[in-house]
Amino acid sequence: MTLKRISVFLTIGLFCLGLWISPALAFKGTYKVGAVFSVTGRASFLGDPEKKTAEMIAEQINKAGGINGKKLELIVYDTEGDATKANLEVKKLIIQDKVSAIIGPSLSGTSLAVVPLAEKYKIPLISCAASYKIVHNDKTGKPYKWVFKTPQTDSLAVEAIYTYMKKHGISKIAIISGTTGFGASGREELIRLAPKYNIKIVADEKYGPKDTDMTAQLTKIKGTSPQAIVNWSIGPTQVTVLRNRRDLGMADIPFYQSHGFGSHKNIELAAGAAEGVLCPLGACNIADLLPANNPQKKVTEQYRKNYLASCNEPVSSFGGHAWDALEIVKEALTHVGGNRAKIRDYLENNIKGFVGQHGIFTYSPTDHNGLTKEAFNMVVVKNGDWALAN
Repeated sequence: MTLKRISVFLTIGLFCLGLWISPALAFKGTYKVGAVFSVTGRASFLGDPEKKTAEMIAEQINKAGGINGKKLELIVYDTEGDATKANLEVKKLIIQDKVSAIIGPSLSGTSLAVVPLAEKYKIPLISCAASYKIVHNDKTGKPYKWVFKTPQTDSLAVEAIYTYMKKHGISKIAIISGTTGFGASGREELIRLAPKYNIKIVADEKYGPKDTDMTAQLTKIKGTSPQAIVNWSIGPTQVTVLRNRRDLGMADIPFYQSHGFGSHKNIELAAGAAEGVLCPLGACNIADLLPANNPQKKVTEQYRKNYLASCNEPVSSFGGHAWDALEIVKEALTHVGGNRAKIRDYLENNIKGFVGQHGIFTYSPTDHNGLTKEAFNMVVVKNGDWALAN
């Protein structure tokens, strides 16, 4: 081979190599963001779509050139739904990985477990769990300084349900709930807010997160002749309750689920027993049902399209929580960079009218959730799919 040919091949090779590495060389530094989700374990139905969503967004951001020319490095750890592991992983993200912000955890219980860490190490954390206690310090009556969240609170979900019940003349109900952090917090809100809506609770039954039969509890409820039943839980138990209800011939009693029911997989697992069930859900579950002038229409439809193409499965409420959390962090990074204190201050003072999957967020010094009950749509299961409730 002649020297000229060698030179040509070398030039072509270097050019190709340059094309291959140029995207990486284009970044001028890195922004590190941590994520802790229940990717495996009892709450994987929450954490798995959250992880997939966050990784999809990070990839999209980096393909578009990053944030301010810097690469977004997303570091995801699996809590397995365990509070102790959540603590260890959050500490690792803070101390070892030195992330600028954290999104997650997936569960109310694991989120509550890591709130003290966020406060101690002064790092912004945006939880993907529901309990209002995650952002509300009962001792001070104010939000925790460093903790925010994206899911609508259980308080807002209860208010959405009770408002709908009042509209339909329902005033006598039974409640049944799981004993998890999510179930216990929701039960408290159902009881606390009932007098405000002139609703009488005639039965109050509970079950454990691993229980496989709620026939006894539902039989007791049936004996109280309620006008409606509200179940508050997550995971397989909320499907078990529906199947037991059907087997007991209680399908004629209106049945409400919490916003924890927001996955199409729950409808499928119920095998017809979910038909007619009502629940409050965010816009991302029903993007195709939103009117054209709805401000969330564009972002929810785009997320739905991207997620289906990337993961080959329908979106759920839970992936939407991660979308909101990471996109909000992205906005803060874009405006103030990676300084933790500046990110916290930006979240509290500058997230105004942020259009997300679960509502239009406006954080403030007195509100680290930033949503109202209008962030919910009352939805009914009809012909094995979501439909807007009348």
